[in-house]
Amino acid sequence: MHNTKIDLARDTREKIIETLNSRLADAIDLKYQAKQAHWNVKGRNFIGLHELFDQVSTEVETYVDNIAERVTILGGTALGTVRVAAHKTSLSEYPLEITDGESHVEALSTALADFTKRVRVNIDETDELGDKVTADLFTEVAAGIDKLLWFVEAHNQS
Repeated sequence: MHNTKIDLARDTREKIIETLNSRLADAIDLKYQAKQAHWNVKGRNFIGLHELFDQVSTEVETYVDNIAERVTILGGTALGTVRVAAHKTSLSEYPLEITDGESHVEALSTALADFTKRVRVNIDETDELGDKVTADLFTEVAAGIDKLLWFVEAHNQS
């Protein structure tokens, strides 16, 4: 832990940093699951989905950066390599064999929903630990991912 004058006890910061690093691993995985969909989608709605999946990846990258920076602000070390993310992610493995748009929409929407479910838990946890700033960060992440989920899910709704 690095020294900081942030007015949260060291043990509290350690718990929050652990939580943030868990979501960081998931966010990195989510970013590349969206890229997997972007690179491999085929079919009737190709261009719309190809561009949407790239947008999802780009927006998730912003959350990756914000989560990692919050770790370091609190005096921790952001554990943000792809190897760490692959080892620590709690998201399910993305199906690599799919190509059709409907299957990618289903897979990516599931990943987005799973990620947001964990983030919602973290909002309450970090708030209870007295870190409203991190709780607000997680609230921002949840709101953004909810919007992306809406964009993705709309493709398979009628």
